[in-house]
Amino acid sequence: MGRTTLVLDEGLLREAMRLAGVRTKREAVERALQEFIRARQRERLRAELGTFDLDLDPEELERLRREG
Repeated sequence: MGRTTLVLDEGLLREAMRLAGVRTKREAVERALQEFIRARQRERLRAELGTFDLDLDPEELERLRREG
């Protein structure tokens, strides 16, 4: 892993650290990158799968949840 110098908005970084519950700038940046990557991967998967109508009533949905 290499070293990188970044110029970041201190207020934005402090808020990210607070919301993420981390103590270091490095943790905040790494957490933000991880969450960004996961969000984009979900978006890509959603786009590839598209949408479909399951046409399930609440009882059928509950039965499927119970059965796993």
